[in-house]
Amino acid sequence: MTATPQRQRTATPQRQRSDRSGHAHSDPAHSDHAHVGRISTTTTIFVLIAVALVLYEIQWILPPFVLAGLLAYICTPLIEALTERSGLPRALFALAIGAVFLSIAAAAGYLGVPPLVRELTRVFTDFESIVREAAQHMLGSSKVSLLGQPMDAAQLAQAAGNGLRNWFTQTGSVAVLGGAVFGTMFGFILTLVLLLYFLLSGPSMARGLLHLVPPDQRPLILHIWSFMDPVLRRYFIGVLVVVLYAATAAYIGLGLVLGIPHAAVLALVTGFLEMIPVLGPGASALIAGLVAVHYATGIGPIVAYAIYATALRISIDQLFGPLALGTASRLHPVLVIFCFLAGGLLFGLVGVVLSVPVALAVKTTLAVLYDERNSAPGERPGRLGSAAMSSTERNY
Repeated sequence: MTATPQRQRTATPQRQRSDRSGHAHSDPAHSDHAHVGRISTTTTIFVLIAVALVLYEIQWILPPFVLAGLLAYICTPLIEALTERSGLPRALFALAIGAVFLSIAAAAGYLGVPPLVRELTRVFTDFESIVREAAQHMLGSSKVSLLGQPMDAAQLAQAAGNGLRNWFTQTGSVAVLGGAVFGTMFGFILTLVLLLYFLLSGPSMARGLLHLVPPDQRPLILHIWSFMDPVLRRYFIGVLVVVLYAATAAYIGLGLVLGIPHAAVLALVTGFLEMIPVLGPGASALIAGLVAVHYATGIGPIVAYAIYATALRISIDQLFGPLALGTASRLHPVLVIFCFLAGGLLFGLVGVVLSVPVALAVKTTLAVLYDERNSAPGERPGRLGSAAMSSTERNY
């Protein structure tokens, strides 16, 4: 019984020498994987391009999968830590966190949907009067030339109302609107279902994805992932914290301080648009500004809103954002704008959300491959990546 380990220890150098000498290998497992190890870089690039084209064609079904996957990815370290400390089954904590997300979604739907429906109904019912009041705030008694025809606020409102009615009378417009509403509701429910599956079986799915990589390349992939994991996790958690802070601060500033109607809806819009780099914050400030101007009774409320918007932007960009995101996820603004536009053009909302993380992943991968980890966004391997890499090194 003591001779068996010796034979195993002596078999490995012989196998390595036979590999270096170029002779045929007698190990069946090695012979099965030999053709996989000979896959060329051109073939790998071709496969990646094919995957990108498939994702482009099915981009409309990706948002629920991406959103649920990101939430599960953020929550996985918490589930693993609770499981390790308590010794209880992992599924118990996964179900508990899933129940928390379900409760949050139910509360948001119960508190947010009825006011949103009432506001949308009011907008469609009094569309002309709303446009006329907004135009009067901007134009006063003057006129503006539209397609060579001078128009005052009332005429602009009438033209906008006629255009909206004509759009609704077109064939298929109501069907498109109803399909969009149904698709949004279905996607919301599907996201919650997928989130539960990802929370329960996320690690096994990750191992399944790793098995798609050729065996000889798995240690390298795990080594790169050990540096990429903390960077991406810090970015996603930081974005989530910034979104929650922006929504909370917007509700306090718009609703409690300025007293602007529909502050809850505007706060949700502000938080959501914070996920979109560069253009999102500007769009949220513009939307809330238009509402503030619409309900303003003088110059005082407009000045107060300008002070609020400036304070919110400074607190996020100069204080809260750097603390939440850290310096690891900093990219040049030109690169961020390019990734944002390219991702949105190719993959819509999913491309907008994942554009910066993909750029961070590419930057980290190249820094590790070129042995420039001191300049890479993330100098230490992540805990999960290090554990997986150690396990793989023991197996290979």
